[in-house]
Amino acid sequence: MSTQPVIAIIDVGKTNKKLFLFDQQYKIVFERTARFVETTDDDGFPCENVESLRLSVYESLHEIMALEEFEIKAINFSTYGASFVNLGNDGNPITPLYNYLKPFPEKLKIQFYDTYGGGESFSYKTASPVLGHLNSGMQLYWLKYAKPEIYKQIKKSLHLPQYISYLVTGKYYSDITSIGCHTNLWDFTKEDYHEWVYKEGIIEKLAPVASGEQVVEASVEGKNIVAGIGLHDSSAALIPYLVSFHEPFVLISTGTWCISLNPFNEAPLTIEELRHDCLSFLNYQGKPVKAARLFAGNEHEEQVKRIAAHFNQGAIRYRTMEYDSEVIAFLREKFEKPEIADTVKLINESLFANRDLSLFESDEQAYHQLMLDIITQQKFSTQLVLEGSEVKRLFVDGGFSKNSIYMNLLAEAFPGLEVFAASMAQATALGTALAIHKSWNDKPLPNDMIELKYYSIPQNVPNQ
Repeated sequence: MSTQPVIAIIDVGKTNKKLFLFDQQYKIVFERTARFVETTDDDGFPCENVESLRLSVYESLHEIMALEEFEIKAINFSTYGASFVNLGNDGNPITPLYNYLKPFPEKLKIQFYDTYGGGESFSYKTASPVLGHLNSGMQLYWLKYAKPEIYKQIKKSLHLPQYISYLVTGKYYSDITSIGCHTNLWDFTKEDYHEWVYKEGIIEKLAPVASGEQVVEASVEGKNIVAGIGLHDSSAALIPYLVSFHEPFVLISTGTWCISLNPFNEAPLTIEELRHDCLSFLNYQGKPVKAARLFAGNEHEEQVKRIAAHFNQGAIRYRTMEYDSEVIAFLREKFEKPEIADTVKLINESLFANRDLSLFESDEQAYHQLMLDIITQQKFSTQLVLEGSEVKRLFVDGGFSKNSIYMNLLAEAFPGLEVFAASMAQATALGTALAIHKSWNDKPLPNDMIELKYYSIPQNVPNQ
């Protein structure tokens, strides 16, 4: 019986933990999904159950290695970011897997930024807005000063993707995609750790830095395979685009957040961009990617509830509502486009929330206006990362890529770009597999990994 060569991917999200096998054409040939129940940390705050996670990794490995129809050639890992696993001398976790949403003590925050040049200057160097525990380096600073006895026992602190890899390989690594994503650890102006990492002795707790293409030999249930060191999920999801398209592009990844990613903008992050919720992170090859964040997915969800309740409709109706150019023309004639001098407010506050729903003749009108308002914000946000680059294409993936109103209005907002809705199965897991393609797969990369739908500029709609 012949066996099919595959790569295994363990993809750990905040809600779902997934296991995939990809064949040499990067088609999914096996998958499993599990959910874990949260526990609480030593302060009573909700957190991931790291022991359940550890056991699930070994159970997953046991399951796939027993599948006779597949030959596991390689394995790699992706997880959510901003999370450290702190290991003691015996290689086991000695702290809970602290939640990045855990409130950060104000006194410690003031102490840190006062010591290292102030929030604005520090954020500029590290491309990291002030985000508390969401700046994962701050978790180690907090442990050093708030729980010093525990901190002293830490031998190595691994970001979560590298911890999962360590469970398989026994090797300690720091991955550049985790270090370089709003951690407060990396100084983008020096291309090295920030001075505070050395001055505070944090460097002693960190493992050697490696790229996302790094692999090591591993033995899993008596079989030799190659294993990656793991990737931050946001960086992994960009990889299928980087390997498929070589002309400059911007990707708007849409979900709760709409994040505009420009891997071809090499200009340093400015203070003004930071104020507008921009940041930079490092891709799997260590190159900077400029990103702009907009809370548009959450805004859409909240305002759809308001529209549906006012017009006595089911919220599911708006998932498939089609773009209507006549409705758009009517709205632009009736309602003035909001003039907002404070562009920071434009990014951070809802344009639609204060609109009087009784002024709309139908829920269709109200929903189209919501999308007009979101696109007003999206245009400004995306333009921040477009500046100074020769981008010709704009890709949208995630929830809004299936929204014809969003896509048509976006095409109109960027008439100089080709705008596409993009779709693929499990972008994060696929990118995690592609990162180590050369180490396990001698087949050429397929050219059909991403499906594209082109959106031209809507006709007969007056600009405003």
